[in-house]
Amino acid sequence: MKKIYISLMLVLGLGLLSSCEMDKKPFGSIDETTAVQNVNDLGRFRAGVYSALRGMNTGGWITYQDIQMDQFHGLISNGNRVGTFSNGLLTSADGDIESMFAGCYSRIATANYLIEKAGEMAKSGAYDEANLALINRYKAEGHFLRAYSYFFLADHFSEPYAEVDATKEGTGAMLVTKYNPTGDVDAYPSRSSLDATYALIESDLEAAYTGLKEYETVDASNAAPNAIYLSSHAVAAMQARVALVKGDYETAFAKAKEVIESGVYTLATIEEYPSMWVNDESNEIIMRSFMSKQEGLSSTGAAYTASTNETSADYIPTFYTLANFPDGDVRFDSYFKVWRLDIEGTLYASYVFLKYPGNPALRTTEENNYVNMPKLFRLSEQYLIAAEAGAHNSATLAEANAYMNEFLANRISGHTAGNFTADQLLTAVQGERERELIGEGFRMSDLRRWNIGFQRYADHSENPALDAVVVAAGRAMKYDKDDYRFTWPIPKTEMDSNPQLKGQQNPGY
Repeated sequence: MKKIYISLMLVLGLGLLSSCEMDKKPFGSIDETTAVQNVNDLGRFRAGVYSALRGMNTGGWITYQDIQMDQFHGLISNGNRVGTFSNGLLTSADGDIESMFAGCYSRIATANYLIEKAGEMAKSGAYDEANLALINRYKAEGHFLRAYSYFFLADHFSEPYAEVDATKEGTGAMLVTKYNPTGDVDAYPSRSSLDATYALIESDLEAAYTGLKEYETVDASNAAPNAIYLSSHAVAAMQARVALVKGDYETAFAKAKEVIESGVYTLATIEEYPSMWVNDESNEIIMRSFMSKQEGLSSTGAAYTASTNETSADYIPTFYTLANFPDGDVRFDSYFKVWRLDIEGTLYASYVFLKYPGNPALRTTEENNYVNMPKLFRLSEQYLIAAEAGAHNSATLAEANAYMNEFLANRISGHTAGNFTADQLLTAVQGERERELIGEGFRMSDLRRWNIGFQRYADHSENPALDAVVVAAGRAMKYDKDDYRFTWPIPKTEMDSNPQLKGQQNPGY
């Protein structure tokens, strides 16, 4: 365990070591009579797929659920930003919950329209081979966006797959696969079964994988590190992620192995790891979202660090989070820095979370805006999926061990390879996902599928003075493994407007 300590000398003033905004507008507003008339129109409309994916991997989309869990404490100076999540006060009337729920369905509508239009154009016989290849590529990307959106719904707004009767109607999402906006409330769908939801996700991902695999026979430029467009490798990575959450370990292992053994990507070394988070480039990045400083950019890091002058923060890591990193772990110095926080006129030395330290190429002024390109898929996640899924089958345990040891050798200096039993490997994976994926929106999903609760470590042993400025309501927050708040509520506005949802609200709300 890493020894974490901030000297009182720092608190007394000696030198220190050097909100997220939800997408409130519906995505993909469409005039179906004029929006898409040819391949060029379709290509411009398809650009919305990538805007949508970027939006779902920045800001509150990935920070709210992490702040809700056990790794961060809110400070009294944060103005209660994200306090609903941090303090366990979720309700069906929460505006951020409603925004993400509606945002998913807006993206699904966009995907449905793209899939339908591309399908019509492909069947028309009016396009040559080159244009047909583009049309089928765009259709595949539409299938991916729909799967990605439904998976977000399943993994946040439905109970965990293993803890519910997945065959029961009302446990999954409202499934819409046709673009057909209507004001007829009688035509609104009810919630499907969770099995039906996952069946659609898996079918869409397979369509995306097949379509992009075919396109890569024409142009394989995106089947490479740091791609800004989808590839078959990115889809396979998503298939592995979905299968793991569902408990389909055979598929999860096979798909993660496919990505790893492709030879296209390599884990960032200990020397390379810090720069990946600053410059958003690495041979382990399977896909990232493109950003430029000419655009209006969303800052993920700002959810934690509320200042450009290193004097304020909204959320800081708990002492347990800090101490959870072993000595020699490159991730500690990559993620955490000591700032001197000004809280109600008093200075406090505190570690802050800087996994999103701001890419200098994306600054719009001389000040740091803490904007980094979202990294939708990294090879490290695939190594951890392969290790976890492989541990569930004796036939793949040796391979799972090899993946875990290779991963650890690229994160911890002087790592000595071990021979894990299945149980030891599963325990190791839990710790490594906690360390590797912190702040990337995985923590709630992980605790849900492992069926384990948490209690936030209340005290800041690194600097006890911080105990007085942590928000009391969330300081020792506890969730039992079956806490209803591991599942978000269906928004009240949706429940009120859709008569088919009667009796289908998630338990506890």
